Amino acid sequence: MFDTVLVANRGEISVRVISTLKRLGIRSVAIFSDEDQGARHVREADDALRVGPAPAHQSYLNIERVLEAAVRAGAQAIHPGYGFLSENAAFVRACEQARIVFIGPSVESVEMMGDKIRAKAAVAAAGVAVVPGRAHAMMDDHELASAAQEAGYPVLVKPSAGGGGKGMRLVNSPDDLAAAIVSARRESAASFGDDTLFIERYVESPRHVEVQILADNFGNAIHLGERECSLQRRHQKVIEESPSPLMSEHSRRAITAAALRVGEVARYRGAGTVEFIVSSARPDEFFFMEMNTRLQVEHPVTEMVTNIDLVEQQLRVAAGERLSITQDDVQPRGHAVEARIYAEDPTRDFLPTGGDLLFLREPRGTGLRVDSSLVHGTHVGTIYDPLLAKVIAHGKDRGEALDRLERAVGDLVIFGVVTNTTFLRHLLANDDVRRGALDTNLIGRLLSEGGGRENLGKTSLLECAAGFAVAQLLRLENQVAGDSRFDVPDGWRIGEHATTTFSVVISESVALDVAVAGTWRDARVTVDGAGPSAPVRCLEWRRVSSEVVELFLSVRDRATRVLVGFEGPRTWIWQGGWTTRWRVVMPTRGGGESDTHDADVRSPMPGVVIHVSVQEGDDVSPGDALLVVEAMKMEHTLVAPHTGRVVGVFVNLGDQVVLDQVVARVTSIAAESSDVLVGSETPTE
Repeated sequence: MFDTVLVANRGEISVRVISTLKRLGIRSVAIFSDEDQGARHVREADDALRVGPAPAHQSYLNIERVLEAAVRAGAQAIHPGYGFLSENAAFVRACEQARIVFIGPSVESVEMMGDKIRAKAAVAAAGVAVVPGRAHAMMDDHELASAAQEAGYPVLVKPSAGGGGKGMRLVNSPDDLAAAIVSARRESAASFGDDTLFIERYVESPRHVEVQILADNFGNAIHLGERECSLQRRHQKVIEESPSPLMSEHSRRAITAAALRVGEVARYRGAGTVEFIVSSARPDEFFFMEMNTRLQVEHPVTEMVTNIDLVEQQLRVAAGERLSITQDDVQPRGHAVEARIYAEDPTRDFLPTGGDLLFLREPRGTGLRVDSSLVHGTHVGTIYDPLLAKVIAHGKDRGEALDRLERAVGDLVIFGVVTNTTFLRHLLANDDVRRGALDTNLIGRLLSEGGGRENLGKTSLLECAAGFAVAQLLRLENQVAGDSRFDVPDGWRIGEHATTTFSVVISESVALDVAVAGTWRDARVTVDGAGPSAPVRCLEWRRVSSEVVELFLSVRDRATRVLVGFEGPRTWIWQGGWTTRWRVVMPTRGGGESDTHDADVRSPMPGVVIHVSVQEGDDVSPGDALLVVEAMKMEHTLVAPHTGRVVGVFVNLGDQVVLDQVVARVTSIAAESSDVLVGSETPTE
């Protein structure tokens, strides 16, 4: 076994790999970019080395610098995690040349399965069914269009060199194909350094089922069962589980046998995942999609049901050991479900977020596991993938596992960075999810029905408002947060006490007024003037940190607990498992002048400008592309809000932008005809 291993990654996967290295007594070495200095994986490793500036191509994707770090650290092996260099054949070859063991498959396996076109051809030749379509190398746009017509719409435009939904586009008609190809090529080139695309038919009501395999260098191979990964948004997995609620024992035997056959074709060694698309109506009908020649994000659900540490098995195979586990030794027990915690805002169409972690409390309990990159004070930027953590729950059956996961996600408190936890709770409570009636379009349908917005009825709005109001009253008396009396935006005045109204914005679509009278010990709270004020008594409060208080309240004689965190004009509220961020707006609604401009186009997320389509003076129509902002490997196109003329473009290619920054201004035809002054000065952030 190795005595020193370098982990060539970052975030929660590095923390997870380091934990196994520690358990086995192997010295762990982390790498970090300037963005990640002081990150959790750096703190938890035995040693850590800088590999470059924040951009991934100058640090985590820089083969030369990663290998230099391994040599300096005296590492005999490198664990690549997932993403970055984990499926990069050039990196595997460079490790071999440097006489450093790559903890993963051979360069030949990586090259075969990394090229989706070549992989489909090899697997089909071995008798494993593949999705109908055309997968030839270097097809130009005309050939792609011909292949789409041949396969029949709807089709998927897919990158040959990558996975994870990056560069993938669903196209429903020939009219949409050209734009999809341009976008897919750009994203594929940015993510994988290769813009080669291919076409395959889109399977209606599809389910995503994958099989975990393990193989050594001596011809021994086993499977560890299947995982269901059908709950996806934009082809990105959100919730995964094992075993699949779809598969019968007959279909399970068939799909696992097919996965082992794919492993044979690839001459695979180590831990790998074979992914299939399965018909919801016909579980016995499945098609090979791809093989991931690395550890998967969702590997913990397999570990929970088999009690097998996949990272340990990777290390042992890479060190030249035979598999010590036979197929008969694999006896899955119970059910496991995983939820991915992303830095993204469900109220803004899941756009990436960021910030400094103000407060963190992770769930604990029977059958729970948390794989996380978070510690207090963590800075979450927009340069890398938005995945922050994973919460995994195990139970004796699927129902118990889902119940435990739903409670665990509700117990997770993250202040300072907007995450998808509230949406996850809605999803885990959904009837179709509970029944196992899944497909890869389910989340999309829920969002189209309004499931992506915060359901304030379920968050017990009055109790959230009561916690907010009592915390503000505590703040006014300078008992928490250390604010000066004159720094609290509450409309305070000299004279007798009067009702104080806080106007707050909760999301793009939800704003309300919270009126409070009395003291923090005994108050009356009204939300948006609806009905009589509610009596609120503070039974107890305690300071959790300098910015966070925990309140034990009686609201209309019902006991409740609320956590409240202060961050400038923003207040974070956790109540009953629902987390919201409220922004105090002064002056109150209905008073004062707005600083917004109907013609302003604002960035909906922090990120980098990667494309500018217009210039000042251009005439545009609603929906015309103005520019493209990229954050956390995701592109977002900003479009013209109405018919008009571009009177200002305030950013350039490569500029960093912040949330809500004005990036362009489009005056409407009506405004021009009325000689409305729209201004030409560059706005400030």
